[in-house]
Amino acid sequence: MLTSMKSSATEKDRNAAANAPDVMGRVVQPHDQPWARSGPTTKAGMASCIGSDMSIVGNIESNGPAEVFGRIEGEVRASDLQINDGAQVEGSVIAQNVTVCGRVKGTIRAVRVKLQNGGAVEGDIFHRSLSIDENSQFEGSSRRVENPTEPSSSVDAKGPQKSPQKKDLAPAPLPSIDAELTDSK
Repeated sequence: MLTSMKSSATEKDRNAAANAPDVMGRVVQPHDQPWARSGPTTKAGMASCIGSDMSIVGNIESNGPAEVFGRIEGEVRASDLQINDGAQVEGSVIAQNVTVCGRVKGTIRAVRVKLQNGGAVEGDIFHRSLSIDENSQFEGSSRRVENPTEPSSSVDAKGPQKSPQKKDLAPAPLPSIDAELTDSK
């Protein structure tokens, strides 16, 4: 009798599974699932990660979001980048959004940059929006530019613009120390 109960329960489950599309009104296709979508997503579980036990020398490029827990020496590119507490990046960082809770030594180019939870940056930041909380450190220069992720905008923004009138002027000669010494005798 116990055997017959098991088989009827199993048959009941099979019938329910077969009728599920009728009950639901549609069949769920794999491309309807969040894990099957090809576009980048900002869910924490879907970001590419560099683990705390990893150290990478070289350039890294992610088409979606990325999180760094370890150490990177090289250029890092991602749509959104989170540099977590204890993480270190030595090199250029390029992303739409960058959050620094660890350490960065190099240039950051991003639309939105946040230094928070004791994050530290030593280098230049090219941004459209920059926020630094009271526990974070920033040693370098920051410049607001319209397109911070384009390399040409950071190169153009680095130096002060010279006016056309001053361009043609030669610098005045410095007085000679030898001339002063011979005149005083």
